[in-house]
Amino acid sequence: MKYLLHIDTSGDTGSVSIASDGKLISTKINTESRNHASAINLMIDEVLADARITMAQLSAIAVCAGPGSYTGLRIGVATAKGLCYALNIPLLMDNKLTLLANQARKIHGDKYNLYVPVLLAREKEYFIGSFDNVFNNIKESKHIMEAELGEYFNATAAICIISECIDPEVVSKYAENIHIEGSVNVDIKEWVSFTFEQYKCNNIVNLSTAEPFYLKQVYTHK
Repeated sequence: MKYLLHIDTSGDTGSVSIASDGKLISTKINTESRNHASAINLMIDEVLADARITMAQLSAIAVCAGPGSYTGLRIGVATAKGLCYALNIPLLMDNKLTLLANQARKIHGDKYNLYVPVLLAREKEYFIGSFDNVFNNIKESKHIMEAELGEYFNATAAICIISECIDPEVVSKYAENIHIEGSVNVDIKEWVSFTFEQYKCNNIVNLSTAEPFYLKQVYTHK
């Protein structure tokens, strides 16, 4: 039996989950906005207690590594890497855009030609990806300006956009057959199932070089 710990601190609120062979056992959600640093270790202890296992029984750790909150991503990835080093177990890193596209595709199948997750980076700036209905990555996930949205749409395709921030009038200039999924919350049951398949395929990352999927330049003050 393979136990995988899942950590997501990419948004305002965070989650920690434990799964066994791709089946969710326990999840803890931190509802206090941007309070990841003080909550994450307590949440890990709680899900392990719920699963009635010790940390030494973990087979791997998965982290939602972005895109998202810069500080949140650093906390989640640093915690996951530290535990992997201490326990000598592998790390899996999932892109939130990939997870959103996958769960929408699970719902709609080949009803749509393209699945396009869009997250708000800042006003008129987005994190975006594009996948076809057999889950090929059509265009690299990246940070774009609103004027570049057209590069991710096909006027003749049926498109499912997964976004809370996109303006339907803006994207209607690039395509006609558009459906907008209004939630960008990661479905944890789908995530743990997806990650277990990645684990079985040994899609792990190099601990020494792993870093969050910021997808855009980090701005600092001099």
